[in-house]
Amino acid sequence: MTVIDISPSVMQFLLAFIVVGPLLGAVAALLPAPPGLKGRNPDQAVLRHGVTVTGAVLIAAIVLAVGFDHDHPATMQATTDISWIPALDVRIHLGIDGISLPLLVLTALLTFLCALYSYFKPPAGPSPKAFVALVLVLESGTLATFAVLDLLLFFLAFEMVLIPMYFLINRWGGDQRQAAAWKFILYTLLGSVVMLLGLLLIGLKSGTFDMVALATDNGRGLTTSVQVIAVLAIGLGLAVKTPMWPLHSWLPDAHTAAPTVGSVLLAGVLLKMGTYGFVRILLPAAPDGMRTFAPYLAAFAVVGIVYGSLACLALARTGAKGDLKRLIAYSSVGHMGFVLLGIATMTPTGVNGALFANIAHGLITGLLFFLVGAVKDRYGTADLDTLAGATGAALYGRAPRLGALLAFAAVASLGLPGLAGFWGEMLTLFGAYSPAEGLSRPAFRTFMAIGAFGTLLTAAYMLIVVRRVCMGEHALPARTTPATTPAPSAASAPDAPQAPATPGPPQTPDTTPALATTPAPAASPTPGTLQAPTTPGAPQAPQLADVQPYEAAAWTPLVALTVLAGLWPAVLLGLTDPAVQKLLSGGKS
Repeated sequence: MTVIDISPSVMQFLLAFIVVGPLLGAVAALLPAPPGLKGRNPDQAVLRHGVTVTGAVLIAAIVLAVGFDHDHPATMQATTDISWIPALDVRIHLGIDGISLPLLVLTALLTFLCALYSYFKPPAGPSPKAFVALVLVLESGTLATFAVLDLLLFFLAFEMVLIPMYFLINRWGGDQRQAAAWKFILYTLLGSVVMLLGLLLIGLKSGTFDMVALATDNGRGLTTSVQVIAVLAIGLGLAVKTPMWPLHSWLPDAHTAAPTVGSVLLAGVLLKMGTYGFVRILLPAAPDGMRTFAPYLAAFAVVGIVYGSLACLALARTGAKGDLKRLIAYSSVGHMGFVLLGIATMTPTGVNGALFANIAHGLITGLLFFLVGAVKDRYGTADLDTLAGATGAALYGRAPRLGALLAFAAVASLGLPGLAGFWGEMLTLFGAYSPAEGLSRPAFRTFMAIGAFGTLLTAAYMLIVVRRVCMGEHALPARTTPATTPAPSAASAPDAPQAPATPGPPQTPDTTPALATTPAPAASPTPGTLQAPTTPGAPQAPQLADVQPYEAAAWTPLVALTVLAGLWPAVLLGLTDPAVQKLLSGGKS
């Protein structure tokens, strides 16, 4: 069943345009703007160009999804197969099925929303021209990773995203950006070198680099020892990008230093490339090797779930000076642990859960990084202690819509039933309860119990974050001590202790919260009488700018899709399940 009947040649063109279009747009971004397209200034023109190109790619992805034959999601569609390097039998082979289509649309959507957000709020740093070009190259590489069906093309697309992300962190990032960018590039490049050796081993030993042929062969042309070596080599490279504990340490630094748009793309899109490689390449092409390593992969996955949650709890506690962006980064380690656990079960239930969790994580964590970036812009910091002590009202009292969205994203991230985060985790745990033949049931049921415990830890730290950032701290000792001293008089003493606090900067109230842990009896007599009682929700707290129209435009699609996927999971599972069944059965539908 197709919503609109589109001819195969048009489908081929759409997929080719989706992959190549951003690359052409990146080249055009570096050229001078045509006279008719110049805006108020060159910077605005190039940012508008980024919105136009990513918007066109998103429209093409939606049309491709509408024209996709949903009755046969296990069949490769919109395929292009052209010989490229005959000596090595390397072909330009493109195609999509029910596994890759959701990731393709997610990538196009997130990149467009990032371009739209950047148009209204350009990142601080060098000229936007290079920024737009790098984002478009990043989009092209990511889309190609999900669309190519040749092992060497997969590797080229996989590597294509590293340099743009390195420069986005290094040139437009915050504190410690150079160290974070170097750590990111070194980890991922070293992992990729090992992965290339594994890909070459599979291609040369099987006689083909075609991923469809390898999936149909289902490892019958490879000995068990070759499969084990290939899974070890390729799995290491994919595990770095995922990131799997203990190869995750580049991720918190990269997220903390990256600009808001960089964090959204890194969490929402780039991490998915690693888990996609496990499903698309290793599960069908080297099943015996995967069966050997599946228990170890599951063990590392559940350690990552618990470790990521404990790290978040440590950052969220009072006095830890935890960075909110860093906390969300560590939460990604835990969430991607569920994806790896689902893949390790090697069952349709577990793999479907992993793919669902992939999409849910892209939507929810992308939204979280947008929101944390907005909070940091308003307060001038992402330090949790500063945000929590800003005022008793905190976000709910100062920017209620922003606070409500942050609370929504947090409860979606902890897996609240009815939202997208729930189904992936639940299916993954079900898959671990009954793993594939040849895998130890007691071991996987132990992993399931540990993963379920991780969901409780996730709920704990997310609720702590909501309480502290959205509601603020309650009745701090520092609040009562000064209240007794200046009580009798409103005119004399307050100047000394209070002056450094809020009235300082001439701009907006964005910088006031840093010192608002003390009550704010500014030099006026009326607030003095209102501040003496310990009423943390005092209405005098200066307001912050609430959700702006451009922010609402960038965030609303993510909120809507999070609710849609939570209430109607069949939309996604109807695409992935037949494709997963075929993949795990050796090409048989």
